[in-house]
Amino acid sequence: MKSYFDSIALKVRVINALFIRELMARYGHNNVGFLWQVLEPLLLTLGVLVSWPLIYGERDHGVRVVPLVLTGYTFLTLWRHMTARLTNTFRQASGLLFHRVVKPIDILIARGFLEAIGTLMAFFAAYIPLVLLNIIDPVSDYLILLGGWTLMCFLSFGVALIITGITQMSETFERFVQPVMYLILPLTGVFYMVYWLPPAARQVVLYSPLVHACEMYRAGMFGNALPTFWDPSYILLWGIALNALGWVLVVRAQKHIEME
Repeated sequence: MKSYFDSIALKVRVINALFIRELMARYGHNNVGFLWQVLEPLLLTLGVLVSWPLIYGERDHGVRVVPLVLTGYTFLTLWRHMTARLTNTFRQASGLLFHRVVKPIDILIARGFLEAIGTLMAFFAAYIPLVLLNIIDPVSDYLILLGGWTLMCFLSFGVALIITGITQMSETFERFVQPVMYLILPLTGVFYMVYWLPPAARQVVLYSPLVHACEMYRAGMFGNALPTFWDPSYILLWGIALNALGWVLVVRAQKHIEME
């Protein structure tokens, strides 16, 4: 039992070290460091927060545009960054595998944590001033909001594992990743509320676990003020399936890693 907990403690230290290394490698030692991890998604979100109300007015379909955009684009940033940052992990960080205690999955987990934490901090960096300025209402239920965020991170990480595994085994597939990511944007739920849709379209989009996660996140934000459609067990089952498949592909892809 002691050796088991020692192994867990070692794994935590390895991932923490990789997390810090990734942070330093990406942003360096002589600038604001981790702040850039927050500023990148924050600047994108703030840009949209300014432009959308100018285009659509204060409300769209009876929903205040600013909190709608804040939740949607934070979600979209996580989805895109998680998959994009992890895709070339093995080619960029293969040298780390010379260390016996470092496994490919450790590097992926460290990168995934960095994206998840950075994007969530960017959300709160935008959210807090907006609440203080009375531009948006406070979060209705933090438990639901953070639960939706956690499940979305789990889903995104599973998809990122799958893409990482396949692209490592086939460079051709990598060329299709970004076009496919754009094509499935309607199935993320970031640009609309499900209750806006006609029943037939609503039935279709609710097959997507991403839509459930986005609706859950917004349920935490808006509370009972707006109708939302989500099932956490559905999201969790999809997350488990995607991560399991991704794990298998990553294990197979390890044979194709070229040490540098």
